[in-house]
Amino acid sequence: MIKTSNLNKRFRTDEIETTALNNVTIGVGKGEFVAIMGPSGCGKSTLLNILGMLDNPTSGDYFFDGTNVSRFREGKRTQYRKGNIQFVFQSFNLIDELNVYENVELPLLYLKIGYAARKKMVMDILDRMKIGHRKKHFPQQLSGGQQQRVAIARAVVPNPKLILADEPTGNLDSKNGIEVMSLLTELNKQGTTIIMVTHSQRDAAFAHRIINLFDGQVVTEEVAKQAAAI
Repeated sequence: MIKTSNLNKRFRTDEIETTALNNVTIGVGKGEFVAIMGPSGCGKSTLLNILGMLDNPTSGDYFFDGTNVSRFREGKRTQYRKGNIQFVFQSFNLIDELNVYENVELPLLYLKIGYAARKKMVMDILDRMKIGHRKKHFPQQLSGGQQQRVAIARAVVPNPKLILADEPTGNLDSKNGIEVMSLLTELNKQGTTIIMVTHSQRDAAFAHRIINLFDGQVVTEEVAKQAAAI
């Protein structure tokens, strides 16, 4: 489903050039759950941004479902991303002025899905995430764990091929963090491909495979402990 070949990303200022990614070659199959780990500044978020088509590599190739998307202009990346890729962030990124229902409905509005179908899709996913009883509440009225459930519901509702999760439990306590990871695991079992950036060994253990980055390079790949135990 995803393949990168010799992916490089460099950032330039007037005085300095920084290499964020250095010849990164990875593959992620359909239905996989992959964790990307490494110290701060190793290139994890840069890689996630490229995989999510928020940015292009400086050089190298990125294939999504067999299409080389690495040279797409911003407008084409945005169109290609719709319905294919969704994000879950550490900071939830919910819109404070919208209630739970409206936050989750948003990607379906962009996809121009009709009202009746949209309502059913939103309520179905809110019930799956066990947050339907909070549909009229606003983000600031929810706990951190509830906000992340809403963020996951928003990501899942358009049935994307890929979910990219950036430190999805970083702002949660241990109990809520495990609940969120269990939700992501369940979604993956239902067929959603997930790539997750994390510092947490506990969270990485929920994945099938761990890719370790250091100084912008892939240094090791390993089977996650939980997957190895199955």
